[in-house]
Amino acid sequence: MSTYFITGGSGFLGINLIRYLLKKGQKVVNYDIVEFDYPEKNKIKSIIGDIRDYPSLEKAMKGSDIVVHCAAALPLYSKEDIMSTDLDGSRNVMDAAFKNKVKRAIHISSTAVYGIPDHHPLFETDKLDGVGPYGEAKVKAEKICEEYREKGMIVPIIRPKSFIGPERLGVFALFYDWAKDGKNFPMIGSGNNKYQLLDVEDLCQAIYLAATKPEKVANDTFNIGAKEFTTMKEDYQAVLDKAGHGKKIIGFPAWPMIMALRILEFFKLSPLYKWVYETASKDSFVSIEKAEKKLGYKPEYSNKEALLRNYEWYLSNLDNFKNTSGVSHRVPWKQGILGFIKKFF
Repeated sequence: MSTYFITGGSGFLGINLIRYLLKKGQKVVNYDIVEFDYPEKNKIKSIIGDIRDYPSLEKAMKGSDIVVHCAAALPLYSKEDIMSTDLDGSRNVMDAAFKNKVKRAIHISSTAVYGIPDHHPLFETDKLDGVGPYGEAKVKAEKICEEYREKGMIVPIIRPKSFIGPERLGVFALFYDWAKDGKNFPMIGSGNNKYQLLDVEDLCQAIYLAATKPEKVANDTFNIGAKEFTTMKEDYQAVLDKAGHGKKIIGFPAWPMIMALRILEFFKLSPLYKWVYETASKDSFVSIEKAEKKLGYKPEYSNKEALLRNYEWYLSNLDNFKNTSGVSHRVPWKQGILGFIKKFF
């Protein structure tokens, strides 16, 4: 049994990872700025704290065997919060792990580090070119991880595709809301592009493999995503079919929609940010071959299965978040003017 120190354990990935680790018989310490309010609260140690508060972080981490750094400020946060959390906070986590002589610290990065690529699939050796403050911060945070590898730490870097599953809301809640209410759903472009997703359970599997595989194997960078996926139109249509209203995914020319969304974002009338709408009409998938061969990663869920699993959880828990909104994955994002446009679909 090992003690896992999870930053951001109160978030969407955090709670799923904590449940995964508890099933594996591991001890868990959660460190998050948000209170841990799940049924598992009596099974773990939970500390309210900010990764930007170094003294508190270092003290809380004492006695931990493995750190999993999940905490992050997402793209809808201010640039200041993104940089102080995703960059400065990541350095704090790695330094606290180093000072506490933690065996290994797993950093959860993002495929956003690749920016808007010109080829697919993407490999771990491809050029990094983050778009916007979030992408830039994720690229720089990986550099910090490499610095601590050079100091002798074992720092696996996980680059997941957009992941979904139980507890995931955010931008996906917008789509599920339209499906539930029997609306057609507009898509940027034809929808014939391939856009790989990831089930959070498969991401937890990858993290656990990075925590338990031999050091020489795990001390590397890995793309993580679904193995089976088709086109955006086909994968998302599975949810509309499940909703049972006979509605369809409707494609629209990409460039006019992107221009309109840029304007709406500028005036804070849309919850969609640049990296979402600029890449939505393009292929977006990574090679997971390295993780399969080195870690033994075996994803269980296809895109369709992950979307349906998330949608079913959304319907079952709708009353719990019906009147909430925010900028994290744990709550629905405000639809803004998109809620008005919904009436015409």
